[in-house]
Order: sequence, then structure tokens, then C-alpha cells
Amino acid sequence: MVVFLKRNNRSSDRKVDNIAIEAVIRCAIKTPQLFLGVEVQGAHGLLAKDGQGSASPYVELHFDHQKFTTTVKEKDLDPYWNETFYFNISDPNNLSNLTLDAYVYNRTKGINSKSFMGKVHINGTSFVPYSDAVVFHYPLEKKSIFSRVKGELGLKVFVTDNPSIMASNPLPQMDTSSHGRKESKDSRNTFHHLPNSNFVPQPQFPVQQPYVAAMNQPQQPYVYGVEEMRNQNVNQMQMQSQLQGQPKVVRMYSGSSSQPTEFALKETSPFLGGGQVIGGRVVTRDNRRASTYDLVEPMQFLFVRVVKAQDLPSMDVTGSLDPYVEVRVGNYKGITQHFSKTSSPEWNTVFAFSRERMQATVLDVVVKDKDVVKDDFVGVVHVNLHDIPTRVPPDSPLAPEWYRLEDKKGEKKKGELMLAVWIGTQADEAFPDAFLVDQATSSVDSAVSSMYTRSKVYHSPRLWYVRVNVIEVQDLVWGEKTRFPDVYVKVQINNQVLKTRSVQARNANALWNEDMMLVAAEPFEDHLILTIEDRVGPNKEEILGKVFIPLNRVERRADDRIIHSRWFNLQDPSDNDVDEKMKKKDKFATKLHLRVCLDGGYHVLDESTQYSSDLRPTAKQLWKPSIGILELGILNAGALHPMKTRDGRGTTDAYCVAKYGHKWVRTRTVIDSLTPKFNEQYTWEVYDPSTVLTVGVFDNSQLQNDSNSKDVRIGKIRIRISTLETGRVYTHSYPLLVLHPSGVKKMGELHLAIRFSSTSMLNMMYMYSKPLLPKMHYVRPLTVVQLEMLRHQAVQIVAMRLSRAEPPLRREIVEFMTDANSHLWSMRRSKANFFRLMSVFNGVFAVSKWFGEVCMWKTPVTTVLVHVLFVMLVSFPELILPTVFLYMFLIGLWNYWFRAQYPPHMNTRLSYADGVNPDELDEEFDTFPTSRNPDIVRHRYDRLRSVAGRIQSVVGDIASQGERLQGLLSWRDPRATLIFMVFCLVAAFVLYATPFQVLVILSGFYVMRHPRFRHRLPSAVLSFFRRLPARTDSML
Repeated sequence: MVVFLKRNNRSSDRKVDNIAIEAVIRCAIKTPQLFLGVEVQGAHGLLAKDGQGSASPYVELHFDHQKFTTTVKEKDLDPYWNETFYFNISDPNNLSNLTLDAYVYNRTKGINSKSFMGKVHINGTSFVPYSDAVVFHYPLEKKSIFSRVKGELGLKVFVTDNPSIMASNPLPQMDTSSHGRKESKDSRNTFHHLPNSNFVPQPQFPVQQPYVAAMNQPQQPYVYGVEEMRNQNVNQMQMQSQLQGQPKVVRMYSGSSSQPTEFALKETSPFLGGGQVIGGRVVTRDNRRASTYDLVEPMQFLFVRVVKAQDLPSMDVTGSLDPYVEVRVGNYKGITQHFSKTSSPEWNTVFAFSRERMQATVLDVVVKDKDVVKDDFVGVVHVNLHDIPTRVPPDSPLAPEWYRLEDKKGEKKKGELMLAVWIGTQADEAFPDAFLVDQATSSVDSAVSSMYTRSKVYHSPRLWYVRVNVIEVQDLVWGEKTRFPDVYVKVQINNQVLKTRSVQARNANALWNEDMMLVAAEPFEDHLILTIEDRVGPNKEEILGKVFIPLNRVERRADDRIIHSRWFNLQDPSDNDVDEKMKKKDKFATKLHLRVCLDGGYHVLDESTQYSSDLRPTAKQLWKPSIGILELGILNAGALHPMKTRDGRGTTDAYCVAKYGHKWVRTRTVIDSLTPKFNEQYTWEVYDPSTVLTVGVFDNSQLQNDSNSKDVRIGKIRIRISTLETGRVYTHSYPLLVLHPSGVKKMGELHLAIRFSSTSMLNMMYMYSKPLLPKMHYVRPLTVVQLEMLRHQAVQIVAMRLSRAEPPLRREIVEFMTDANSHLWSMRRSKANFFRLMSVFNGVFAVSKWFGEVCMWKTPVTTVLVHVLFVMLVSFPELILPTVFLYMFLIGLWNYWFRAQYPPHMNTRLSYADGVNPDELDEEFDTFPTSRNPDIVRHRYDRLRSVAGRIQSVVGDIASQGERLQGLLSWRDPRATLIFMVFCLVAAFVLYATPFQVLVILSGFYVMRHPRFRHRLPSAVLSFFRRLPARTDSML
């Protein structure tokens, strides 16, 4: 409810009445007031300001024209306040655009002045609900380049509508002297229904809606309000229908000179909602502004909403009626569910008919009575399709109307049916929930089809790292007193199990002090279970006690501050009832010393860092504002391979899945088509340009109602955001390439339209100077083994959550999209990586070859010019670096004219997929552990030993060269060391007496000397080095 009350400054009585009315309305509607809570915990490491090595700091908080001040801490460079303040939020819809500023000042006694010590600036996009808030220590920032600041300020910032949940100090008096808000005479008071802060507000449109954001309206993580979506008008849809028959312009790119033509990328110029795409720009035939959904082709549908019926006549002898509705357009029909024994049913079901497939001119809506033998006819409504209106969002939904039923002769009879019929596009909000009648087939159950074919938007759960530091255990109690227990601690969350090392407790105490990391997902409904076990014998353990810790009670942190340890009493090992143990808490002698926390400063990797779609930390208060908007239009797929047989012919039920960040989207399934048209548009916020969008195509295997069948992968593409030009529309047809045990295959093509729009070019450029991963990955880095193990657990958690959605995003889809098995051994990948390494050094090899030709005087003119340039650079060494950088600038300028005009795509030659051995492919597709027969495994093991032997030889040769360098002064070969020492002494005197530039010129001339002065035998220096001893003769 929104109420506006005008103020009249001419009458004070009228003003008082308005204020009273305002208070009454606020109390009547019980609208919760939204507050921004700020807990000022403390600061440390501040800069001394009083000239005596100390300071008297206090904090000023500024937010939304309000100011609060903490108490002054005298003579303290590490002050601790623990004071909480609440700011009124005047406009929750504008919360993401507000900022919180915290200034630290030093109070000078006597003259009552203050000096600046640092500030903290927090954007509104970082504000989180109270349940997600943690104390974070912000580094103090400078006010200007001449300021001197040092230290950190600990703040806890959250949004709440119930300040009583915090045990805080009373609100201080508001100081409005410098931040007062001036109101005009015509200002209005606005009351809002504000959301509860205990949950994250979501945009108020259906979660299935494919078009989730406007092109120029970036979604903020916490938007307290809804931005209405817009659509194209009727004239644009008519223009689109006229232009669909025109040919599309296609250009082909192979990606590299070695990429086969059949796997090439094709650039197209389709006619989309905003006009034709030419050269990356959407060109319209008039001056109308492009609509929100300008990256897809409008598809017109006939929508029929069957709402309800009333006063239906009874058809059975008993006087009962089991009504349902059959909607028919030509040969297509849709059927609602039937209701038992009612004459006033309510269906509220929407049917959608593709207009391009419609050949009839009349819509028939028939009401029937469900019967065992034959359904009885109740009545019918005929609607002329030429009289149906066209609805264009954001127009309000079409109001349904009552239609009188007719019998078969066309005469009016008892009963009415409420219908709404209109023409719209896939952008209509009724489309995601509508039953697509023309996609139903006789061999597919309509109920199953409606459940598993709709488009959906999924959000993967927010993942946290759980850090468990097992310190020690005291007062152990074990059964066999004749021996000392060999104990270890097992840490478990669901299927994740980690163990400490075994320690022999000789005095009933054991010390480990080991850190272990696990993965947990919100909402935290699981328990952290720690079990102390005694290794009695081989494969035999005895449980000495357990500790159950609810994850929702574990302390959270966003930085590397120290978490206080706690002692936990062990529970009775014979009882596994977690809830009962949390209630009665039996007394037990043994205590376990732990330090447990949820680390929110890390990014929980569920993808490889090479092509991750999100790099933000878990804690929301560390999130930065978005730098742009990514828009994806999934147009159509073509030339798909049949993935199944139905009615004696090959067919495919294709759908697409796109993943970027936490947001997964799934298009509707187009049934029984090898050239499906999707035309669905989606939008994501971009926080880092070094991220990758992944789009996969799958065949839906759930339409046969077989839970054991898996969705078959058709292909996948990746698009790196940093390779996209800002504002350009990329319309390409991507080949869908899949590696099978028989080799690489092209399964079809996927037609996409992509646009990346930057909200701030300066912020995006600034991102290139920031670390790729959050700060905690560098402050307290995790090992490669830990990251791989945690990534595997994260993928399992995401797959489990998404597989429980409706319709489910199955496990095989999540694993394929995230490349969950990319860490497994593959001979093909190993060769591909080796050739990638060689291609990196191709430039070095080319320069070495050219310099060798210069030294051999293959082209005397070039060699003379190189000599002249060499002398100039040695004579003027200050020109060396400018020449190098200018040369690189010119190379970049030259390459600009030959830059790629398309985003990179899958390359079979780079992946070494077109020349791989069949046995190596079979090995790559083998399960882990292997399922092949012993002879094949033995052959592959011998082959791996051969490859490893060559690698071993190369590593040994590199080690030998290093040992020879060490042997120069080690006196292992006394004569060689003596020769080298004499050489060093002579070289010292020569270098001291001779100008350095002369030595460099002479050395250069010697290296580039004419071939007649060269010998085929190795030089004396190289021969001397090769004679130095290595340690290979000391190896077994």
C-alpha cells in the first residue's frame, strides 16, 4: 500500500493533522520500518596523531543524510567500541544506490578539533540481511593522495526490520547540522510495504520467465522493488513476420588455418526483434528505440486461458458431472484435467498454439463429461480467430470473459465458460507456464511433457568452506587399559569425510593441531560430526566419542581474523540421534578442543579456474558492483543428429542449458524436431571480465517417464566474456562438437546472439589490475590437492540440489557443464597440452632461427644492418627499452587489423581430437577405477611407462645441467674448479680495465662472425661445461 499526503505549509493545524494521519496509517497497516544496522566493533594498527605516539580515535558514520558518532577512546591505537547504530532507510527501492561512509577521526583535547585518520566506503550492493552479516575488517582509505592512513576498521553491516534482535546501545541523537535534508513545499510522504530482512528479496516475476532483465537495467543483488519488463510493439512483430522469408547472410570462420571447414564458425545476419544484425549492430528500418528482447526472433502464439465454468448441466443418471475442457485449433488440441462431481470447476490453465502452424480460422473450446465408456458432450464455445486481440507487454493481462455454451446445433444452452484468448509472443508472462499444444505427440504423455519441457531458471546454492582446526583431546576413556590408544579424529559433513593422523595417547591426551577444509551449502541444515576413534587393530576401530555441531551455529568470517577456540564435551558413542543429543547433553569426561568457522573470504570453486563463470567470494559484503550486463539469445539449433527412435524413425527432444555464475537457465524442450527453434533471451550481471559463459545442448530422456534414463549430451560451447567487444551483437552459428569413443563428431549447430554491455568502462579496466581470486586465496592459500577435492565436493552438492528441482537439472548435466572429470588422466589431453606449450615457444624458436641465419650471413645486407643496429643500441643503452616497447606497440597495432571478428570456439586441432588413437580414446572414456579386461590394462600401463620413461630422461638431463653449474665451484673436479677460478680472476681484471660497451660490442661481433671464421666442432667453453661432473654416477 502506498499513501500520499500533501503538506500545506500555510496552515500549521493542517500540518499537524497530516502528521497525525500519517502516524495512524502507519500503525494501521503495520508496515515494518527498514533499518541499516552498523556494528562498529573496533580498529587496530591506527596511525599516531597526538605527537606522543598515540591517538584518541572515534568513528563518524554517514548514511542517507544521517550521521552517528561513537564514543572517543582516549590514548588507544587499537580501540574497541562494540557499539551498534541503526539508520532509517527512507527509500528501500534506492538502497543499492546508497553508500555508507565511516570516518575515523582523532579528537584533540583543549582546542576541540579533529584530524582525519582514515575512511571506509561501502556500496549499497554489499548490504546483506542480518543472517548473512559477519564482522569484516576494512582497510582504511585515504581522503586524498596527500593523506597518511594506516590500520583497519572492523564493521558489521546488515539490513533488518527488527532492531530488537540486537543487544545494542540506544540510538544516539541524530546530528543533522551538516547533513540535513531540505523538503520542498510539494514534497510527499510515502509509506511502503517493506520486505522482511530475514530473506533475500527476489525480483517479482515468474522464475520460469526467460527474459529476466532489461538491456540497460542491471540487476542488483538486493533490489527492493521490481523493474517492469518491456516488449516490442505490434508493428515490429508484423515486420518480423514479413522478413522471416528473406535469406540470411552467412560468413564462415575456421578459427585457425588447421581447423576443418565442417567444424567452422558461421557468422549470420538474422532478423531479430530489434531489426537485422549487420556487422554486430542491430539495424532497424525506422527510428524506433530497440526493445528489451531484441536478441531473439519473435514467435507468435495463440494463448487460450481456461479459467472456470459455472452452472454446467448434469449429464449422468445420478445427477453428477465430471467436467474437463478440450481446446481445439485444427488438428491440435489441449485437454485440461477433469474434476469429479462438480458443476463449477476452476482450471486456470493456459494453452499456447504456434501461429505459424495454425491453419484453421475457428477456435473450438469444448466442455465434456468424463465417463468410463465414452465422454459425453456438454457444450462448446466457438471463437473466430480473426477477431482475437493482440496483447503487447507491459500491457496488463487480458481480462477473461464469460461465454455461453452452445449445443451441437448452435443453440444456447445452460452453462457458462470463462475464457481469455489473445495473440502474443514468447515474451508473454503466461508463456513459461503455458502448455504448448503443438509440441504434444501421441507417444508422449501430456502430463509428463508439461512437467519436463518448460523453461526454468535455477540458482545454485551459496557454498561455504568449513575450516575445522582439530587441536587436542583431553581425558580420553578407552576400553583396553593394557595398551595406549592410537587415536585419530574423523570429521564428517554428509558424505565428506576427513581424518587426522593417528596419535598415541600415552597420558590420556592427544595433540594434532591440524586444519581440514570441507564444503557446506546454505541453508545450513546439516551437522558437523567429529568422531574420535581408536585404531585397535588392522581394519578395526573403536569409537570413543562424538561431537555434533550444527552448521547454522558456526561462526562466520570474511577475512583471516583469528577465531577463538572452544572445548566440546564428547557425546555417548553408542547414540547417533543428533537431535536428542543436542537436547539432553549427557555429561562425558572427554573434551575435544576445536576451532571451527565458515570461511566466507574464499570463492568456492565448482568449476576450473581456467573457465570459471564466477570469481566472487562467498561473503556478500565483499561483492563489488557489477561492471556490465551479459545478454544471451538462444535462437535455434540445426542439423541435429537423431538421438533416439520414436514411431520407427529417428528424432531428438532438444533443450539448452546455460550457466553463468550462480544462475542456471534451461530452455523449453522442443519435442520431436531436428531443427528446434527456442528464441529465448536471458540476462546475467557480469562482475569480472575474465569469466566464461557455458551453453550446452541436451536430449531430453525423461519424456518416457523412465527415471533410470539419462539425458544425452549433444554438445557444448564456451564463450569468454573478455573476448567480446562492448556493445556489439555477436550472431554466430556454433558447431556442436562432442568427443565419442569412436572420435570427434559434429552433432549439429547452435545459433546464438550475444551482447556484452559495460556499465562503466573505467571500472572494467580497473578489474584487470585486481587479483583474479579473492584475497583469502593469497593470504591463506589452499593446496592444489585441497582445491581439487573441494571442487569435487562442491560439484556434488550443486548437482544434488539442482536434481531436486522441478523439473530437475540432472546430475549428468551439471557434471558435463562444469567439466567435473577434467582432472582425470587422458593421453589426448597430455599431447594437446604439450603441443600448446610448443606453440607458445614458436615465436622464440622463430626468432632463434632468424638470428641463426643472421649469424650465418645468409643475407649479408640483413646481417650488416643488424650489426649497425647492435652498435647503436650498445652505444646508447638508454634506447634499448624504448625501442623494445615501441616495437611491441607496433606489433600490436599491426595485429589489430587482423584481429578475430568472432569469439573463440571449440577447436578440434587444438584439442588433438582429430588425430587421436582409438585406444587412447577408449582409455579416456574408461571408468575410474577401470572396467577393461586385464590384457588391455596391461598394454596401457606399458604405454604409460614408456611415456613416463621419456619424461624421466628429460627431467634427469635438466637436473644434470644444474649440477654441472653447481660443480664449477664445488671442487668435485679439482682441475675444472681451478681452471674456472683462474678464468674468473683474469676476467675480473679485464672487465675492470676495459669499458663495458667495448666488451659487449666485441662479444656481439664474435657471436655474429662470418662462417669462414667458424668451426664445426663445439667451442672450448661448451666443451669445458660438458666435461663438468654431474651426480648421475652416484645414483643407483
